[in-house]
Amino acid sequence: MMHILKLYQIITHKIYCTLCKPLNTSYALLRNMEIISKVSKGTNMDQIYIPKNRYGFNIGDFVVIKPITNQEKITLFYNNVKQLEPVKVHIIESVFELIQKKIPSENIIITGSFLEKGYSFKDLDIIIISDKKIDLNKEIEKYTGIKTQIITMNNLDFIKGLETDPLYENMLSKCVSLKRIIYNIKRKIDYKVLDFHLLKSELLIINYKTLKGDEKYYLIRNLIAIHLFIKNKKISKDSIEKEIKKVFDIGVEEIFLDNLNKDFLNKYKKLYKTTFKEVMEYAKQE
Repeated sequence: MMHILKLYQIITHKIYCTLCKPLNTSYALLRNMEIISKVSKGTNMDQIYIPKNRYGFNIGDFVVIKPITNQEKITLFYNNVKQLEPVKVHIIESVFELIQKKIPSENIIITGSFLEKGYSFKDLDIIIISDKKIDLNKEIEKYTGIKTQIITMNNLDFIKGLETDPLYENMLSKCVSLKRIIYNIKRKIDYKVLDFHLLKSELLIINYKTLKGDEKYYLIRNLIAIHLFIKNKKISKDSIEKEIKKVFDIGVEEIFLDNLNKDFLNKYKKLYKTTFKEVMEYAKQE
């Protein structure tokens, strides 16, 4: 018993001595050493001067030289986006940083299915408000691994789009932006814009039997957005899907599954014809 007690005292003493031993502060200092200096102009090569009285940075040592950046942390502005997965937030911040380095912009906006809950999105929809245009699709796709669609336009065209195009209003109803979006927009009916979008929705009538459920949903959503725009009603994902339920008596899930009822196509044709007549009435006014 005395032998065990003696051994315990020796071990305890060694542990105490180890814990109380002073840390190698010079090593810790060298690992985290940073010196801020200024680049000076030289005859053949530019140079950076560092003080002779210093810890570390010995003659012959290799060091990393990098500029001090004053870039502020990005603050995201959310519009009708209640919750976003942390990985998506990181992707958005990274994409915004990348775009800022490549092109001067008034704002950058992320919209579309990427902002929906989960990871079933197909692509990354980006709007860049800038006077300059540059193709960044491939670079962002390579960086994120996500198929990317970018619309670049100046601020005047962006405002005009919000005033005349129901799809712009739908996109901006749910988005994440680099800067706060504040616009006092009054809708203007441009029959050419609406007629162009109606042509897309006519494809559902022509190719009804061959289209898939998700393709039909896109064309139905397009028609309903135009319908709501003409009626001066709110346009958003929720309002469009409520109107789809009201007009066609069918849910979004059933459309994606291509499980449409017998009366659907007749109701769709009727709404298409009515909407087309309303658009043409505005054409007569010009």
